[in-house]
Amino acid sequence: PIMICNTYNITIDNEVLDLYAKHYFIVHPKARKKPIEKPYLSLNTWMILPRQQMNALKQKWKDFIVWYINQLGLQDKHLKLFDVEERVYMPTQRRSDPDNFVPKFVLDGFTESGFIVDDDGKHLQRLSISTHYDKEHPRTEFVVTEING
Repeated sequence: PIMICNTYNITIDNEVLDLYAKHYFIVHPKARKKPIEKPYLSLNTWMILPRQQMNALKQKWKDFIVWYINQLGLQDKHLKLFDVEERVYMPTQRRSDPDNFVPKFVLDGFTESGFIVDDDGKHLQRLSISTHYDKEHPRTEFVVTEING
């Protein structure tokens, strides 16, 4: 029998990004630009970058997620079996494809922080992605449901 143990709600919004930017500028005093501009990342934006910028953006997202998981006190949970639901709330009603918001960099950060054991098929049972509209509060929500069974 499958039993749900815990559900973790992790929201990335502009408020969180601003807090991270303050931390980032202390650690990187010569930096002038916010490391993460929007509370979501489309593969369409990422894929057109030159290779070096692609890698840099991937690393910035991973560093941000590790920082955020630590802020939330979720590091070293080592979830072994879980589902992830990603909900992306866009600031405009422009058409968007859910598959452009694959949370690869976020899941890498979850793994590096120790929140999850790994994002492979043995541990991540199901991943769902949906897009929505919220002009006032664009954000990405992750609902991570731990499964015991």
